[in-house]
Amino acid sequence: MKILLAEDDLRLGRAVRRVFEEEGYETIVASNGAQALKAATEDAFDVMVLDIMLPELDGFELCRRMRLDGVQTPVLMMTARTDVDDRVRGLDAGADDYMLKPFAVAELLARVRALTRRSASVNGRNGDELRAGDLSLNVPRHSAVRGNRDIELTVKEFQLLELLLRHKGEVLTRTQILDQVWQYDRDFASNVVDIYIHYLRNKIDKGFSKPLIHTVRGVGYSLRA
Repeated sequence: MKILLAEDDLRLGRAVRRVFEEEGYETIVASNGAQALKAATEDAFDVMVLDIMLPELDGFELCRRMRLDGVQTPVLMMTARTDVDDRVRGLDAGADDYMLKPFAVAELLARVRALTRRSASVNGRNGDELRAGDLSLNVPRHSAVRGNRDIELTVKEFQLLELLLRHKGEVLTRTQILDQVWQYDRDFASNVVDIYIHYLRNKIDKGFSKPLIHTVRGVGYSLRA
C-alpha cells in the first residue's frame, strides 16, 4: 500500500510518515500543495492524507484539482480548523474523510485502513462495471450512463451511486450510507444522505418512466431495476 502525505509541518510530517511506515505503508511526503499535485498526477497511491493549510495550493484547491485531473484516490483531510463550513468545503472539493488535529494515532490508522478498503473499489478491483436495468457505472473510468444518456456525477454522487449498485436490491440505512460514503460524525449533517439522494434522482431517474432509486420509509434507500 502506498500513501501520499501532504504536510508542511516537517516535524509532524516525519512523525506521521514513521507511523505509516511502521504499519508497512510506503509513504511519500510532499511539503506543499504543488508538490502533492505533481505526485498525485504522476504516480498511483492507495490513499492520500492532505493537510488543509498547505503553501502554494491549500488542501481544498489541491483536492479539487486532483479530482478535475481524474485522480479518484480516496482522500483524508487533516486540519486544526473546526469550522463546519470548512468540513463541508473539503467534502465538496472531493475529500472522502475529515480528521481534526490533534488526533490519536490509532484513529488515524483506522481511518486510513477504511480508505484503503475503498481504494480497491475505486481502482476497479471489486468489479469494473456495475449495472441495474439500463443504468451502467464504469468504476475505473468514473462514468455513468442510463439508456443513451451520459450522466455527469460529482465525486460524492458517484460514490453514493456505486454503493447503491454494489448493494442492488438491498435496503441501506442512512447510517450505513454515511459510514461508507462520508465516514464522518453523523451528527454534523444528518440530512446529507437525503440531499444527495435527491441530487442522484434528478440525474438518474428524472425523464425516465421507471425510477431506480426507491425510498423505504423509516428505513433508508434501495436501488432496484
